[in-house]
Amino acid sequence: MLGGVAAELRGAIGVLAKRDVQIPARYLSGERGAALAASSVERPAALGDDCAAIPDGDGYLLLAAEGIWPAFLEGDPRFAGYSAVMVNVSDVYAMGGRPIAVVDVVWGTSAGALEPVWEGMVAASRAYGVPIVGGHTSARSPYNALAVAIAGRARRLITSFAARPGDVLVAAIDLRGEMHAEHPFWNASTGADPARLRGDLEVLPALAEAGLCDAGKDISMGGVAGTLLMLLETSGAGAVLDLDAVPRPRDVPLARWLLAFPSYGFLLSVRPEVAGEVLSAFARRGIASAAVGAVDGSRRLILQAAGERQTLWDLSAEPLTGLAREGAR
Repeated sequence: MLGGVAAELRGAIGVLAKRDVQIPARYLSGERGAALAASSVERPAALGDDCAAIPDGDGYLLLAAEGIWPAFLEGDPRFAGYSAVMVNVSDVYAMGGRPIAVVDVVWGTSAGALEPVWEGMVAASRAYGVPIVGGHTSARSPYNALAVAIAGRARRLITSFAARPGDVLVAAIDLRGEMHAEHPFWNASTGADPARLRGDLEVLPALAEAGLCDAGKDISMGGVAGTLLMLLETSGAGAVLDLDAVPRPRDVPLARWLLAFPSYGFLLSVRPEVAGEVLSAFARRGIASAAVGAVDGSRRLILQAAGERQTLWDLSAEPLTGLAREGAR
C-alpha cells in the first residue's frame, strides 16, 4: 500500500513541476553569495523561500508572485481568480509576515473571459483585507492567463532554510472545507467568515514574533509531500513523515490528500521543547494540527504508515528544485 502511495506522489505533476525551478536556480546561482542577511534567524533568507525577504528598517519587505495553472483557469476562472490572491496571501503569512497589497497580470481572449477572473480576485481581496493596487489587464489575447504578485512585511522570519535535525514537523490544515470537484484544491476559504480567515492566518506571524518558529512553508501545489521535500532541500536535511498523523478529511483518499493544495495549510519545523505551544496556538483557532514527523540529517524523505517505511526521495542523489542551503548540495 505504502509503495503505491509513494509511486503516485513521485509521479504527480504537482511534485514534478517543482523541478522546473532548476532553470532559474541555474541562472541565479551566482546570486546566492549575495543572499540577504536575516538578523532574527541563523541562516539567510535566500533563493528558495516562499517570498523574497529584503531587510527594511527593523524588519523585512516581502515580495512574492504566483502564476495560475492554465487548466485551472480555463475550468474554474472565478475560483482561479480567488486562488491567485489567496495563495499569495498564504506565502506572506508562511514567512511570518502580513500582506500589504497585490498587483495582477491578466490576459483574456475577451472582456467576457475576464469577468469571472476579476470577480474572484476582488472577492479574495475583500475576504483577506488585501487591496489590489495595480497591474496589467488585456482582453485582446489569443489565450487566457493569470498571475498575481504581493508585497508584505515581517518583523521576524519563518524561512525554508532553518529546519534542523531533531525538529518536530507540525502540519496545520483547516479541515472546514471541501475538495474541488475536478482540481486538487481543498476549499476552506470561500464560504468562511472573513474575520476568521484573517484571525487564523495571524497565528503564523504571532509564532514567529514569539520566537516559537523560524522554519516552515505553506503547503503548495506539491501538497504535504512536495512541500516537505522543498523544505528539506533548502535546509539540507531529511525527515520521516508519518502519514497516519497528517490531519485529513475522512472522505478524501490518502494519496489525493497528500497532493492537495489546502486553502489554509502550513508545514512547520519546530524545536521539540516548543512543539506543544505551537500546536496549542492552532488548536485555539480550530485549526487541525499534529506532529507528523521528525527532521534528521539524512537528506532523504521517508514515508511511514501502518508500520511500513518507504523512501520517497533521496535529495543527495536527485535534487528537486536545485535550491539548497550553502554547503548542503
